[in-house]
Amino acid sequence: MRAIVYVLLAIAVATTAISFIGPNIDLAIAGLFYDPATRKFLAVNNPYLIPLREHGSIAIVTCIGIVILALLRLLPWRLPGVPPRHAIALTLSLIIGPGILVNGILKPYSGRPRPIEVTQFGGNLKFVDWWNPTGGCESNCSFMSGEGTTAAWMFGPAMLAPPPWRGLAIGAAAVFAGGVGLLRMAAGAHFFTDILIGALVTILIVLALNRLIVGASGLRPERNSRT
Repeated sequence: MRAIVYVLLAIAVATTAISFIGPNIDLAIAGLFYDPATRKFLAVNNPYLIPLREHGSIAIVTCIGIVILALLRLLPWRLPGVPPRHAIALTLSLIIGPGILVNGILKPYSGRPRPIEVTQFGGNLKFVDWWNPTGGCESNCSFMSGEGTTAAWMFGPAMLAPPPWRGLAIGAAAVFAGGVGLLRMAAGAHFFTDILIGALVTILIVLALNRLIVGASGLRPERNSRT
């Protein structure tokens, strides 16, 4: 998880620095998905891709499953399950990150227009960078991506996988989050930095709450102290 955070942070810093001194990375990447002939983004109204946007329900179901597994450990039969502290940390990270921070604060008030709304891609609003809160969007704005942050939250449950499967679980979470991000950019719904910084912030929230609630052991499942 530390390596993932460092990579995302390095990309975010590099992208921001380049946008300050040279070509804008967000506009360049968004342009790859835009067809000037039809004046539409590639994935707009694609019936085959719309079902893939329902990934938010996957995260919710995963969160409910973690809570159920935590409750199983409280039964007298001591069935295998997720330690309750891990379940609390992950549940709170989903509520605080994608829930409160992104959908409750940033999306309504960040002011950043979506790619389909800016003048470079046929819209009527001025493009602003991710750090600029003076954009013309009035609600449901581009920064951050709600779908992207929810998908990135899946790194948390992936870290609860047993050691032999943990690498595969993290890889699957990375593919899932990357696929969701590409889909949202291809639909003209979000810029690259909306996805990137959203993922970085979500993972940091997951790690911070895990550190606060679970402790220094990280997201590794607790071991039974009895011999």
